[in-house]
Amino acid sequence: MRNEIATFLSSRIDAGDFPSAVYLVAEKGEIVLHEALGYTVVEPELIEATTDTIYDLASLTKPLVTGLLAAEQIEDGDLGLDSRIDIYFNDPPIADLKIRDLATHTSGLSAWKPLYLLAEHASSIDLAAVIANEGLRASGLSVEYSDLNFIALALMIEGLRPDLEFDLEVARRLGLTRTAFNPLARGFDREEIAASEKGNEFERRMCIELGFTGEIETAAGQNVAFRSDLIWGEVHDGNAYFMGGVAGHAGLFSTAEEVFKIASQFLPEYTQILKPETCKLFRTNFTQGMNEHRSFAFQLASTPDSTAGTKMSPESFGHLGFTGTSLWIDPVKERVFILLTNRTHDHALPFVNINSVRRRFHDLAIDFLENN
Repeated sequence: MRNEIATFLSSRIDAGDFPSAVYLVAEKGEIVLHEALGYTVVEPELIEATTDTIYDLASLTKPLVTGLLAAEQIEDGDLGLDSRIDIYFNDPPIADLKIRDLATHTSGLSAWKPLYLLAEHASSIDLAAVIANEGLRASGLSVEYSDLNFIALALMIEGLRPDLEFDLEVARRLGLTRTAFNPLARGFDREEIAASEKGNEFERRMCIELGFTGEIETAAGQNVAFRSDLIWGEVHDGNAYFMGGVAGHAGLFSTAEEVFKIASQFLPEYTQILKPETCKLFRTNFTQGMNEHRSFAFQLASTPDSTAGTKMSPESFGHLGFTGTSLWIDPVKERVFILLTNRTHDHALPFVNINSVRRRFHDLAIDFLENN
């Protein structure tokens, strides 16, 4: 007999929200539910989802790679929450920003810019210069979620190659075999990976809305970031693609089970990488009184209208990915909730906002755990 979660997610597949979903629910270090539904590829062929399907995690890269590695450096004393970012960013006001400003999205940097249209090369110098030239809004007064924060944070901790440190410090230590940046280059078959959007029409429209029409025409045909073919096995995010598929804000691919292994590193009872006391960073509200409650690299469930749902502990922390992925962790109940979908595949614009699906998934999962 199917549980209510599978029935609900299947109904959303039938409704066209996303073509596939793999979900995982764990409690006290043990996987309780893990199931795959739908098709990870619809065009040009039908490929059924399995629990081993690899998904483009999109912005889950922020906490799972950049946040985790930054926390490790803070633990080792190489960085501090109040360390200034003036290694790559020399001139005020951006040089006065601190690590915590980037990790909590309170820096004042703009939400998004097409770096591939603004930077001549995807070098640390060029990217830092472009980010610095964007200027700052009122820093430290409100939360404005921004990819630029985690691109800058990755520059601070590992330059342009967070993948190398991730492989050494995380993947190898946890025995991950189906988690990687640039999975095709790492030997995975494309058929093992969930497909994304056909081309970059969503980002192209964003660029037009921001007034980059001339720059788009100049970039046409240069393989900068705009693609016309099906994005399948390559990172969907244009800035990460421009940066060679490796970035602090996007680029990681993985399965639900291996996301769970990484997610366990944020829980003091199960971490193999961090000291238990370091895990307090992820449940501490660093933005009290602001428009959104943020811990180190995560949103907190106490944020009004968060996707945690109605039944998770307020100290729970989570993150979403644009491609249709999500991770939430309840440190009080020692629970992990993972939902991986590929909502950008085989769907005309606009893509479906699946936040209500995420909330319902979490509520159903908690009901299941409480009743079993």
